[in-house]
Amino acid sequence: MKYSKEEILEGCRKMCKNTLMETLDIEFIDVTEDTVVAKMPVTPRVHQPDGVLHGGASVALAESVGSAGAFIFLNEENVAIRGIEIAANHVKSVKEGYVYATAKILHKGRTIQLWQIKITNEDEKLVSLIKLTTLTLRT
Repeated sequence: MKYSKEEILEGCRKMCKNTLMETLDIEFIDVTEDTVVAKMPVTPRVHQPDGVLHGGASVALAESVGSAGAFIFLNEENVAIRGIEIAANHVKSVKEGYVYATAKILHKGRTIQLWQIKITNEDEKLVSLIKLTTLTLRT
């Protein structure tokens, strides 16, 4: 990483302005050499009708953190990242609190990246396991 952790997290905060990530209150909280972590509050805004976290909100969180990771780890200017495939397994319900998404890169190609994103609850129990494929477009 050519920037400090604090600079990267500040950049992530800025990119969330006026986006779905801001609407869902997604906050980037950590970055390491091979992971990016974000959290999202579980409130009625992200519930399905029966009062538990909507799977679509989990997928939006996962794609947000994985795509941010692809941009961060490529260390290139003038690129756009697009999610081209996402698959999610939801294994546990959450009614309140926070969920945490940890994106880990599995394949870091110049054009295609493969990510595994684990979403956990506040007790670190698995909520969803997601696979994301991203495409890098040179602009």
